[in-house]
This record gives sequence, C-alpha cells and structure tokens, in this order.
Amino acid sequence: MMSGLDIGGLALGILLLLLGLRLHVGVGMLVAGMVCYLLVNEGDTSALLFTINNLVYTRFSSYDLAVIPLFVLMGQFAIHGGLSRALFRASATWIGHWRGGLAMSAAGACAGFGAICGSSLATATTMSQVALPELERHHYGKRLATGTVAAAGTLGILIPPSVPLIVYAVLTQVSIAKLFMAAILPGLVAVLGYFVVIRIMAMKTMRDVERAPKHSWAERLTSLREIAPVLLIFGVVIFGLYGGWANLTEAASIGAAACGVYAAWRGGMRGDGLYRSLLGTAEATAMIYLVVIGADLLNSGLALSQLPFELADWASGSGLAPLTVLLLILLIYLVLGCVMDSLSMILLTIPIFFPIIMQLDLFGLTGPEKAIWFGIVALMVVEIGLITPPMGMNLFIVQKYSRNTSLGTVSRGIVPFLGADMVRIAVVVFVPALSLAWLG
Repeated sequence: MMSGLDIGGLALGILLLLLGLRLHVGVGMLVAGMVCYLLVNEGDTSALLFTINNLVYTRFSSYDLAVIPLFVLMGQFAIHGGLSRALFRASATWIGHWRGGLAMSAAGACAGFGAICGSSLATATTMSQVALPELERHHYGKRLATGTVAAAGTLGILIPPSVPLIVYAVLTQVSIAKLFMAAILPGLVAVLGYFVVIRIMAMKTMRDVERAPKHSWAERLTSLREIAPVLLIFGVVIFGLYGGWANLTEAASIGAAACGVYAAWRGGMRGDGLYRSLLGTAEATAMIYLVVIGADLLNSGLALSQLPFELADWASGSGLAPLTVLLLILLIYLVLGCVMDSLSMILLTIPIFFPIIMQLDLFGLTGPEKAIWFGIVALMVVEIGLITPPMGMNLFIVQKYSRNTSLGTVSRGIVPFLGADMVRIAVVVFVPALSLAWLG
C-alpha cells in the first residue's frame, strides 16, 4: 500500500511528465487526478465518477465563474475594435517627445489595454503589432523595443479585470472586488518601474536619436476623446464594484457591451470582426474551463491523499522562518513559469500553497488580509514567468512580430525589466500596505 503522500507525489510527477510530452495542461491535470483517485481507492472507479459528475456541476453552476466569458468577450471586442491603436496614439501624443517616450507610450498602452483585455498573451500580441513598427521607425534599438513590449505585456494579468485573479478568488473564497482593488497600486508601481528602466536604457542608447515631435495641448486633449471608452469601461468595472452599485457580473456585462458598441462605432464589428470575436471568446473560455475542471479533479485527489495538509504541517513544524517558506514558494513559481502558463500555475499551486501561507505568521496580517496580499504577490511572480528566458511565452510572441530579431536579442532586452520586477515584488512583499491600502 502506498501512503497518501506517495500517491500525491506520484500524481504530480505524472503531471510534469505529461506536460513534458506537450500534452494540454487541462488534460494532463485530468489524467493525474484520475490516477490519484484510483490509487487512493484501490482501483474502484465509483468515487472517481461521482466526483467528476459533482465537480462539473458544482463548478459550472458557480455564479462568479460566469464573469470569465464576459471579460474574455470584452477583450475580444477591444482587440478587434482598434482600442490598442487608440491607446498607443494617445500615450504618444502626451509623452512621445520624451527621450524613450515612445517606448513609455507602449508600456502605458499595454497597461490601458490590460485593463480591458485581462490577458497578457493577448496584450503582448496586439501591442507588438501596434507599437513595434513605430518604435523601429523612430530608430529605437531592438533590445529596448522588444523588451518593453514583452515586459509591459505582462500587465494584462495584473491590472484588473484579470482572469487569473478571478480564478484565485474562486479557489480561495476571497472577494473578487477586493482583489481587483488590491491590484491597482501594484499595477501602477509596475508601470512606473518600467518607465524608469526605459528612461535609463534610452539615455544610454539614444543620445544621438532624434526625438518624436512634441504635440500641442489641443492635440493632447483631442487624443483623450479616442480613449474615453477605456476610461469609462475601467470606471464602470472598478468603481462600480467598489461603490457597490454593480456586482461583478453586471459590471462585466456593461463593460463587454460598451466595448462592443465602441468596436462597432469604429468599424471593427462588421461580419468578420464579430465572428472572430465570438469564436475567440468561445475558444478561450473552453480552454479556461477545461483547465479549471482538470485542476479541480487533481486538487480534489491531492486533498484526498492529504498532500497539501501534510506539506502545511511540515512547513509550520519545520522550524524555518515564515519568510523563508514564502521565498521558497516564490522561487517555485519562478521555475514553473518557464514551462507553464499563468492560469495553470494558479490552479495547480494555490490549493497546495494557500494552506501553507495561511498557517504562517507574516507581518502580523489577519487571515483575510493575508489571502488578498498573497494573491497579488503570487500573481506578480507568475507574470514574471511569461518573460523569463528561455521559455517565457511573451518572448516568443514579441520575437515573432519583430522583423529580423533573434530570441536572444529579446531575452537580453528583457533583463533590465526583470530587475524592476524583482524590486517591485520585494516592495509588495515587505510593504503589504501597498496592496491593502484601499481596502479599508
């Protein structure tokens, strides 16, 4: 007979093997979860079949999970409605004449687009097509241009609305609205950090490069009209939730409808645009739900094996300082980020790491405060995985859209931004008030 700890370890080993064989992560989690259940129940399939039936019904009848397709649809409308170009043009109108200003404009546009799209991969893909040609036309170096877009693309999963934050909230029973509010200040700090990196890099490499022309105040104010829908949508989603006059599903519905109207007004919702938006929403939602169900089955099997609770007891009785345990968890996230996407990491690790974190005494935080704070910290570390050489997914996306640019060039360009990310994580870890300041 295998112990529960052995069964849990074997299930995780099988999952990693399947991922190494390039099986879809949702299917891999399902297979690993099935193995876990069968070993715990000595081959009896009745508990497995009952659990699958119950998990699917329970998860998809959750009201909170219904917001995911709405936010995905909002992002699809934004992509096909030309909002990315409007954001970049508006940012360039205001700060494009600074040294490194167009790169800063790309970072700012990524932040704005992430506030609507909620996907880092979609943000990196869209802004690569919009910003990279302009940066190259103004003689920005390949490393600065590609590094900026790849790094700023990660803001899509940090700045609300964020699908991984919604999934984290569902898994941990934390308020989605509070998580969204907690992510705003760290998101702004991320943008500021990238601005500082761009400025330093531009001062070193662009001394002899002519700056973009400075625009008049009339042109700047005119540019704001083009991005007014972005401000309106963000205001509805965030301040509607915070003010209590709209719940999450209502805010997501209004945001999706507003994006659809804007896309239609700009001409992006003709037959083909509408079809691609709906198809993209269906594909992304199906993929997310498959991963969710796979993670539910695997985590249920791991709970049956007692692995998460054994690890939590070990961590609390190991004698290690709480901060050391936290740093080990964050290091695991950095390693996993090289081979897994952000949503899969959240779904796989939170049921294991969350009980450990909740047993640690960290900075005198209460349980609810710790749950929200750890969600923001975990998400920031997860997003670094998207740009960690050599396997960060954003690196491949940006390299694809940058002409005659090697993956090595993109990887070298991202290094200064990784430094800024490490500083930001340290600040949020040691100053929890940064992510809890607006929660009251």
